[in-house]
Amino acid sequence: MHGALAAASSLPCLLMEPVDNREAAADCTNGWSRRRFLSAGVGALAGLSCSQEPPPAAEPKRPNILFLLPDQMRAQALGCMGNPDVRTPHLDRLASQGVLFRNTFANSPVCCPARATLLTGKYAHTNGMVANDLRLRESETTVAELLRDAGYRTGFVGKWHLDGGKRLPGYVPPGPRRQGFEFWAANECSHQHFDTQYFRDSDQPVPIEGFEAETWTNLGIEFLRQTQSDDRPFFLTIQMGPPHDPYIAPEEYRSTYDPQALAMRPNWKESPELPGRDDIASYYAMITAVDDQIGRLMATLDELGLAEDTIVWVSSDHGDMMGSQGMRLKRKPWEESIRVPGIVRYPRKVLGARTTDALLSHVDFAPTWLALCGIEAPQAMQGTDLSAVVLGQTEQGPDSAFFQIFGPYHAGGAVAGWRGIRTARHMYARYEKEPWVLYDLQEDPYELNNLAADPAAAPVREELEQRLADWMERTGDSWSFNWTHPVEDNGRLYKHETFYTVEEYLAWAKQNPRLDQAP
Repeated sequence: MHGALAAASSLPCLLMEPVDNREAAADCTNGWSRRRFLSAGVGALAGLSCSQEPPPAAEPKRPNILFLLPDQMRAQALGCMGNPDVRTPHLDRLASQGVLFRNTFANSPVCCPARATLLTGKYAHTNGMVANDLRLRESETTVAELLRDAGYRTGFVGKWHLDGGKRLPGYVPPGPRRQGFEFWAANECSHQHFDTQYFRDSDQPVPIEGFEAETWTNLGIEFLRQTQSDDRPFFLTIQMGPPHDPYIAPEEYRSTYDPQALAMRPNWKESPELPGRDDIASYYAMITAVDDQIGRLMATLDELGLAEDTIVWVSSDHGDMMGSQGMRLKRKPWEESIRVPGIVRYPRKVLGARTTDALLSHVDFAPTWLALCGIEAPQAMQGTDLSAVVLGQTEQGPDSAFFQIFGPYHAGGAVAGWRGIRTARHMYARYEKEPWVLYDLQEDPYELNNLAADPAAAPVREELEQRLADWMERTGDSWSFNWTHPVEDNGRLYKHETFYTVEEYLAWAKQNPRLDQAP
């Protein structure tokens, strides 16, 4: 049901006018004599059903979910998060109409582990995605499967990056490897933002002309328009490639940003080896281009009468250092890497603008979505249901967020696996053998003063060390999940075969040492 009919059907029963059956009962005797009426008997009168029973209470309308996931978009690159340079009017408007989670985090800030965590509600060591370009096990239970089985229409559009193996051409066949998504218009992974391709239900590629985000939006709108002939609630996710590097934006957007006019973050370091002002200008331009596509999606929801009952949820798989701390890309414990957008709009239940500092992380998304849809989350999910925070019933979220990276990516400046914990005030991360970073975010929001080796900070470090150990024990994590062989460098995990685990790759590499060492 849609439009006025849908709105009427979703009104609470208490708002329905009471039915007065007295006139209906009187009308039943019209044209009947008293004797004839009485002779019909009490039983027959009951059988006439002249006095109608109140209709049964309608079940609450289940919300739709539209989950938007641009790639590598850090939280600091939004106007609503205080960035004075980047232009994101549509995202800012969404934040002004719902809840802005200022503290939203990627538990494993790199693509495949992040996406697997989002879909399963489990940490990467539990769902098996401990490295980029492994295949997510078909045996995993995903939020898409749970919603599909509960009567939802499910759709995936964009960059998948959960099938493992060769990234190109990028075809994922119908069946279990799509992890519960029925409507499909996607590729595995291609950071070619212009003139690329995608696949539907055959292995014949469909060309994308121009900037890919426009095509992903067109396909998302196609899915939304199908609601006119299919009244099931839906779960649609659109996962765009931009603003992931390479930092190349459509010229009509890039020309609106002056690199020299941008305000650099205080922890940004200039180096020929790092993204510079031109790259950051292009990054912002891609974000503005994506923002315009989000505006098109919001206009379509309005046009189709879907906005009121659709949860629009915007985030990203991880951030981008962009030269902060003298670093690039992700896999790092600093805010630019782990902190992602967190915008939730749900007009039916979330009235007015609200900002919250509650800690929300990827592992919490799936159980929260299920709760908002009235579906019980499986016990195996490890995240926290934060639907009460979304609905404004509490501001109380988890007291900390837990982070995991399991091995090196030397090309991106990640030298080893690490674990971390982020509280409202502190960020602490360590390697297996030693502490790495400790920051007091209240006093040092740009993380310029590492307290990890400061004797004065020892009590805080010891407390966070114990809380981190508790996280690892509680979630079943262990340093034994780490790996040291550079499996993510030089495309090792996606150039040759498909692997479900790092151990599978290492066994293959032992049999194929020449291919393992190839540049």
